[in-house]
Amino acid sequence: METTADLSDRLDGHLLLPGDDGYDQARTVWNAMIDRRPRLIVRCASDRDVVAAVRFARAHELTIGVRCGGHGIAGAAVPDDGLMIDLTPLSAVRVDPVRRRAWVKGGALLGALDRAAQEHGLATTAGNVSHTGVGGLTLGGGMGWLARQYGLTCDNVISYTMVTADGELLRASETEHPELYWGLRGGGGNFGIVTEFEFRLHPVGTQALIADFLFPIDDALPVLRQWRDLNAEAPRSATFTAGVGIADGEFVPPELRGTALAQVGFVWVGDLEEGRRLLPAMRAFGRPVAERVEELSYLRLQTTDDSVRGHARRRYWKGHYLTEFSDDAIRAFLLRGTADGTGEHLPSVSLQAYGGAIADVPDDDAAFSHRDTMFEYVAAAGWTEPGEDDSRIAAIRRCAAALEPYARGAYVNTLIDEGAAGVRRAYPAHKLARLTALKDRYDPDNVFRLNQNIAPSR
Repeated sequence: METTADLSDRLDGHLLLPGDDGYDQARTVWNAMIDRRPRLIVRCASDRDVVAAVRFARAHELTIGVRCGGHGIAGAAVPDDGLMIDLTPLSAVRVDPVRRRAWVKGGALLGALDRAAQEHGLATTAGNVSHTGVGGLTLGGGMGWLARQYGLTCDNVISYTMVTADGELLRASETEHPELYWGLRGGGGNFGIVTEFEFRLHPVGTQALIADFLFPIDDALPVLRQWRDLNAEAPRSATFTAGVGIADGEFVPPELRGTALAQVGFVWVGDLEEGRRLLPAMRAFGRPVAERVEELSYLRLQTTDDSVRGHARRRYWKGHYLTEFSDDAIRAFLLRGTADGTGEHLPSVSLQAYGGAIADVPDDDAAFSHRDTMFEYVAAAGWTEPGEDDSRIAAIRRCAAALEPYARGAYVNTLIDEGAAGVRRAYPAHKLARLTALKDRYDPDNVFRLNQNIAPSR
C-alpha cells in the first residue's frame, strides 16, 4: 500500500503533516470555532494531485475534506484525523474577452475571478465577499449582485471538470454527463471535486452604486413596507437590501454609532444615471438618521464586505428563503427573536432580494431550488470570546425561528448544523430523489460526505 512518502514523491504540490511548517495555517479556516487536525493535508497544484489524494484517502479509509476558500461555516473542509485536499494552490484564472469566457481553477477566490474579468469590463455573478472560494459558492448556487441580471453563479457555468470518488477525471456540461451537470448546479460538493469551472461572462462595465438609508427601529415598519413594495417593480440592475444591526461607518453620526438601527437600500450595477433615479423613491420613505449614496468601482463593491466578514472570528448563522414579507414578518424581522427588539448578543439580520433572472430559469433546470424566493434572510453574528458561544448561538436560533412561519426553503450554502432536515429544506422531494440517484451513480460509498450531505440510497 502506498505510504505518505510515496504520495509526497508523486505530487506536483506538497504534503503537510502535523508539526510541519504551514500545517496550522492550512487547517485554519474562516470560522474560528473550527479547530480540527487532519492526519495529512495535500496541497494540490494540479488535477493529478487531486486524483492522487482521493485514491490515497480511499486506500487508507481516510475521511476527505475539500478546501477551496475555507468559507464553509460548518468547517467541512477540515476533517479530524482525515485527509484534507487543499485546492488553494490550484487557483489560476484565464479569461477570453472575445468569447466572454473564464476558466477558473477549483481553488481560486472570487476576487481573482473578478479582477481578471474586470480588466475587460466583464464579470459573472460572484458572491459578495472577495475571499470566498469560487468552488463552494458555485456548487451551492451562488448569489451575488449580478444575479438579478444574469442569474446565479451556477446558471453561468458552461462546464465543470471533476474528479470522481473513483479518482477519475471527467467533464460535465449540457452535452457531456448532462445529468451530473444538472446536479452540480446547486447540489453542493456531493458528487466529486471540481478542479475547473468554465464560466460565461457578461459586459457589466466597471461602475456600481450603493445606497443605504438608516432609520430608528421603532420607525422602521412603514419604511420596510414601502421598501418591499418598491422592490416588486425594481429594475434588474438593482438588488434591494435591508437589515437590522449595530450601526457603524463614517456616514453614521457619532452619537448613533454602536446603536441598533434598521437599514434599507439597494446595490446597483449598470448605468449609474439610471440607478440614481431610484433615490427619490427611497428618500420618500421617511427621514433617515443617516444616509450613504456611494459611487464606486465594481471591484471595490466586491470587497466592501471583506473586513466585516474577515477571518479570526467565531461565527454562526441561520437562514431562510422568504416568498412573502408581510407586515407580521416585518415585525418579526425587526424584533430579532425578542419581545421588544432589545437584549444581549442579538445577531444582525439581513435581507437580499431575489427575482429577475434567477426566477427566469425553470426550477427543474438545475438542482438549485426555490427560484420563486422574494428575499433571502440571514441572522448572523461574529465574536471572539469562546465563553459567548452558547448565548450567541441561542440568540441566532431564536431570531431565525421567529421568521420560520414566513419561510419556505433554505439556501444550501447557509445551512450549518441542520443535517438531513436542512437538506430537505434546500431541495424539494422530487429533486432530492434525483440527486440521490446521482449520488448512487457517482459516489455510492459516500466518500464525499463532509458537506450538506445527500446520502446514497444504499
